[in-house]
Amino acid sequence: MFIEFVHRLISTDVSETSSVLHLFGGPFVTCARQRLEIPEGSKRLLAFVALHHRRIERRYAAGALWPNGDDTRAAGNLRSALWRLNLAGIRVLSGDNHGLTICDDVSVDVDIITAWANRLIGGSASHDDLIIMPWGIDAFDLLPGWYDDWVLIEREHIRQRVLHALEALSHRLTQLQRCAEAVEAAMIAVSAEPLRESAQRVLIEAHLAEGNWVEGRRSFEVYRDLLARELGTRPGPELTALIRGTRLPSQSRHGGVMTG
Repeated sequence: MFIEFVHRLISTDVSETSSVLHLFGGPFVTCARQRLEIPEGSKRLLAFVALHHRRIERRYAAGALWPNGDDTRAAGNLRSALWRLNLAGIRVLSGDNHGLTICDDVSVDVDIITAWANRLIGGSASHDDLIIMPWGIDAFDLLPGWYDDWVLIEREHIRQRVLHALEALSHRLTQLQRCAEAVEAAMIAVSAEPLRESAQRVLIEAHLAEGNWVEGRRSFEVYRDLLARELGTRPGPELTALIRGTRLPSQSRHGGVMTG
């Protein structure tokens, strides 16, 4: 499951004594690996601040989270949410009379995932980054059951970053001749978004790098048929050229070339 991948990545990036705010499958907080449940009336405030990745004005947070009523009532709801957090011993927010932010010594799982994805996409991935793979990717694990606009936007943003990261991971593993792992990474991306041509491309490239021409051709044909059925279109010229330039061992001896 994707949540298990998140927890594994956290365990490599965060010390055992640190506090972590979990939004995948959450929200909840762990402190020194102990799970702390967030009071129900404080969850949306904590998630709202965390997903903005910066200091936000108290008035803005109150108005966005409690829009039905006047400013005085919204401000009162915000104070109540903060009071419940303190009462529960969950001290992950820092602020003053004007603004709120996540404490500097608190990690947020969304930020850890984004950093992992950015390292892969930017070409600065470490050895550990290449061996941690998010099985069962599911963007709805981010605050499941929440449908606020600010959640939906961040959910899609994370989904796209992880998909790009998986493609970069597959490409890098192919370069390292770790083709079986490259196929696995690409297949996770393809299963999450079957119509995504960039994911299909790295999958086919991984098959071809491993010498599995038949698997590469089969993947292309499945994707081609899916595009025709779902969108009434065909694969792009770059992907088609990749397959047309591939020769099966028996065809190479006779000079035959596969056609798309």
